Amino acid sequence: MLLDLAARRRVLFLGGKGGVGKTSIASATALAQARAGRRVLVVSTDPAHNLGHLWQRTVGDDVVRLAGPFGTGVLDGVEIDPGRTTDAHLAAVRRTLHRLVPPHLSREVDRHLDLARDAPGTHEAAVLERVATAVEAGLRDHDLVVFDTAPSGHTARLLTLPETMGAWTDGLLRRRERSERLGAAARMLGGQGETEARRDSEIRHVLTERRTRFARLRDVLTDPTITAFVVVLAAERLPVLETIELCAQLDGLGVPVGGLVVNKRSPADAGGLLAARHTQEAAHLRTLTDTLGHLPRDEVPLLGDDLVGEDALQHLVRYL
Repeated sequence: MLLDLAARRRVLFLGGKGGVGKTSIASATALAQARAGRRVLVVSTDPAHNLGHLWQRTVGDDVVRLAGPFGTGVLDGVEIDPGRTTDAHLAAVRRTLHRLVPPHLSREVDRHLDLARDAPGTHEAAVLERVATAVEAGLRDHDLVVFDTAPSGHTARLLTLPETMGAWTDGLLRRRERSERLGAAARMLGGQGETEARRDSEIRHVLTERRTRFARLRDVLTDPTITAFVVVLAAERLPVLETIELCAQLDGLGVPVGGLVVNKRSPADAGGLLAARHTQEAAHLRTLTDTLGHLPRDEVPLLGDDLVGEDALQHLVRYL
């Protein structure tokens, strides 16, 4: 299921509860597509980055080559650094505001932005901007972008932000329109100069550009011909319940769910303990089927070796 789905999409999100193997499944999927001749970018948005450990090389906030070339196919990777992303986001805002506000307000701008760094929502907004630019750059430079996302709750919140931030920006633009109308009246009366008019125009440009970026991201996220979200889970009670909840949230957001990957499935013929676990897992999977039986599903067995390096990932590909 998963490899067929990836071959027909440009953007693939893999999400689910923490610790279920999202990074391994994302990397194996990306590797298979690269070996099939596609240019693939795998992007980790999880603050607890495992991509570099899995590939046994340094992967940071800049794109690096992970594997290939395989003919025309290559695999690149990047780990979105939340701290660096937030700092870069606030630095850009600071530069813009310093250019737009009167000089006597510059110190007040700095004070507010210093406080904003740790304010609720700042980190998410910065990461969302980076996800949006990663999607734009990935669609421009690659054939497939695979997102290895943070645990379910964080990912669900992140995916609600394009609409929320778009609505917030629309509100700011409406206020700018009222301000500009008042400014035009003031200019007619000699109360506002050309500098203030240029500042109003630039503020509107910045806000419009931001709204357009979020709108494009929203369009990509909700287009089933471009994007699919695949939930990775373990056959255990909490991951199953969390998967059901996450799929309901994604459905409400209009994000197309392409399928499920049940990872680390215990064997039925490798001793009494694992056989008992296999039976218990089957009960949890019946709950999954009762609710999400309409979704295609892969089951990946529990493997005996550590999943580290390209050869191990290529072995994992066999089960997808």
